[in-house]
Amino acid sequence: MTSFAPDSIVLNRKLPLWYQVSQSLRASILGRSPRDPLRLPTEEQLAGHYGVSVLTMRQALKELEDEGLITRHRRRGTFIEPHVRRGAPVRLLGSVDAIVAQQSGMKAELLDHGTAPVPPELTEYFPDLAEAATYHRLRCDEKTGEPTNHARNWVRPELAARIDPDDLARRPMTKVLRDVVGVDISRITDTVEARLADPETARLLEVPLLSPILHYTGITYDTAGRVLDVAVIHYRGDRFSFTVTLDAT
Repeated sequence: MTSFAPDSIVLNRKLPLWYQVSQSLRASILGRSPRDPLRLPTEEQLAGHYGVSVLTMRQALKELEDEGLITRHRRRGTFIEPHVRRGAPVRLLGSVDAIVAQQSGMKAELLDHGTAPVPPELTEYFPDLAEAATYHRLRCDEKTGEPTNHARNWVRPELAARIDPDDLARRPMTKVLRDVVGVDISRITDTVEARLADPETARLLEVPLLSPILHYTGITYDTAGRVLDVAVIHYRGDRFSFTVTLDAT
């Protein structure tokens, strides 16, 4: 039987190892795809994966068991509870102009750009592509210079050929696609989730490893329903809030 594959992390020796492992495994479980298997690897395999002792791994698993995320069965193994799923998304309606306004107003540094294979978690959005153009940016507060988020965009190659990378230091990707490239955007689907900072995010945002962050995914569609761009953004949890205003009329 195939086992669920948890994410890897770099452990901070100043924090309890069992706690870091339990939080990393918890984030992997809550963020898993519905298609992922429910069975976890053995204690020994998980201990090797995280580079900790079996005793530390047992303590981490007990924390998750007490939380109701997993069940452990003698001789059968450890399983993710089937009912554990991501919370149902809240769907909100708004204009593309509102999203562009939210994305604007920050100083952005283009860290790198090029082409790369579409990662497995994004293949459903680009079923016809093996590779996509990528743009990685770090945004900072214009007044303090403090990093607030880092964003990675995956864009269809034929659109990327018409993008000047210098534009992305001054404008959000949505605005570049709409106003510079000239595509017709029909809708953008946003998802915001709580995550823990991985090593890259902790370094770029200058926060401790495993500190709370907000993980944003934005899917931009054209009028034919084709995905043009997928934006994956990690926001500092202490510098960003998600506010929704609903009109009751």
